[in-house]
Amino acid sequence: MSTYKQIAGTDIEVLSSDPANPVEGQVWYNSTSNTVKAVFNDPGSWSTSNDMNTGRYASAASGTQTAALVFAGYSFPGVQVVTESYDGTSWTEVNDLNTARYWLAGAGSQTSALAMNGDVPPSSNAVESWNGTSWTTITSTNTAKERSEGAGADNTSVIVMGGFSPDTRTELWNGSAWTIVNSLNTGRTAFASAGASATAALVFGDAPVSNATESWNGTSWTTVSSLNESVTESGGAGTNTSALNFGGDQPDQTITESWNGSSWSIGNSLNTGRYTLSGVGSNNTAALAIGGRAPSPIGAAASAATEEWNAGPSTITFSDS
Repeated sequence: MSTYKQIAGTDIEVLSSDPANPVEGQVWYNSTSNTVKAVFNDPGSWSTSNDMNTGRYASAASGTQTAALVFAGYSFPGVQVVTESYDGTSWTEVNDLNTARYWLAGAGSQTSALAMNGDVPPSSNAVESWNGTSWTTITSTNTAKERSEGAGADNTSVIVMGGFSPDTRTELWNGSAWTIVNSLNTGRTAFASAGASATAALVFGDAPVSNATESWNGTSWTTVSSLNESVTESGGAGTNTSALNFGGDQPDQTITESWNGSSWSIGNSLNTGRYTLSGVGSNNTAALAIGGRAPSPIGAAASAATEEWNAGPSTITFSDS
């Protein structure tokens, strides 16, 4: 593979404005601003964003880093129906779920999502569909359970998998009915997932703690490379080829790992340690960590914290200071 040096040489390019699509390693002099700039690959870090209006844990979420939805969960004084929408900067309360629950599964986008299963209590097979404005109760899953996980692009094509106690079952939603499909290789509960499609998902972690990872190809689950650290009750985001795992109850509540489609690598930690948190994101370069339980001297409390993960090419300006 050719490097930028081999292609462009060692002379610094002089430009009147920054290039539209610079490549990693490119260096140039901006004659308008009288600055030298370069592009490097940022391995990723978390930055604090605005809190949710209602702190909660064991909630579900859907969408992307700049257009997300979080719904249900648990916080004092009990199980929640509250739904909030994120525009990339702040959270706004929107219409509530019809049924309060926590430990539920979510999938889809900010404007087209499903809320599945959960603890009402007891364990539920109830499903609600979000159309961007309101929730509607639709056909239930075949199995009532809690602590399951979901994956899918919108409210017409979703899978839900795993759950208490632990469960291996996977169900597929085609927009009108649920069908039981091939099971996970290992039953899981209190785990995390990534998947923007019902035909491509990833699951990782387990209770009490596990580093086991499985990938879904639309037909079956395959065991793939394990996390570096065993976790439970962590958050997940991304796809089955580009994912993040973050937080969790063991062994480090701030830990972050990035998946490149074949292996996991440890990255920069969350700013606020927490577990039973939610996550959304389109890949391992842009994600949100939402809510959870934050340890404190008097016990675990529901968190409203939101953090943004950003990685990938970044432009820096050199200074003589």
